[in-house]
Amino acid sequence: MSSTHAPTPAPAAERRVRHQARDAATLMAFSLATSVGAATALALLSSLGR
Repeated sequence: MSSTHAPTPAPAAERRVRHQARDAATLMAFSLATSVGAATALALLSSLGR
């Protein structure tokens, strides 16, 4: 009697980690762009208000 074990899906796990890393990088880039845009808008508004 031999029992066969299903192999663990290592490539699928790597793809999920890469996908999560790409999503995290996308979120950081979006956050950076939003912060820079908000800072620029505030600086522009404050310079126009003088």
